[in-house]
Amino acid sequence: MRHPRLEPPRSPETLWTAHATAIVETTDIGAGTQIWAYAHLMEGSRVGARCMIGDHAFVEGGAVVGNEVTVKNGAMVWDGVTIGDGAFIGPGVIFTNDRLPRSPRCSAARHRYATRSWLVPTLVGEGASIGAGAIICPGVSLGDYAMVAAGAVVTSDVRAHALVRGVPAREAGWVCRCGDMAAGDPGAACTRCGWTKPI
Repeated sequence: MRHPRLEPPRSPETLWTAHATAIVETTDIGAGTQIWAYAHLMEGSRVGARCMIGDHAFVEGGAVVGNEVTVKNGAMVWDGVTIGDGAFIGPGVIFTNDRLPRSPRCSAARHRYATRSWLVPTLVGEGASIGAGAIICPGVSLGDYAMVAAGAVVTSDVRAHALVRGVPAREAGWVCRCGDMAAGDPGAACTRCGWTKPI
């Protein structure tokens, strides 16, 4: 799994754009990225080139979004989440980053938040897709071109090209790079684009 390659804007004509109602507190945004109404990108977040950040999406400081990523409306991307190039984050997707969450303002738990040891990183591979309303628990890795079904709760790692669904999410097939449900086992060609998953 490769980490996203963030690139600086190439020229003033290809700078990123944001809707007037968006709150954009970071300058680490790649060329050609579009940020839609009421989205909020916090200081310290990184967004690559040619991305689309949908209405009401939230990207917290410390989150990294690769190039050519789609983050649909209402998705929540928290600190510690890294999203690979070409990934699709569906509407209402929620990432998490703390396995034992408490309010940092609670006096009984404040000591946990004195350092960043509570933070559990999550990695979304290149070309992976996460369906609407899915929840991604902290510390999981989604392989390249994996697909998470709508409403799934992902509690463990997902292999490259695997389709997972359910609560908790379980593997239910494999998906081609083009996004089609490919018939057969690894080594069988996709009936739509002809690509063959390596054995």
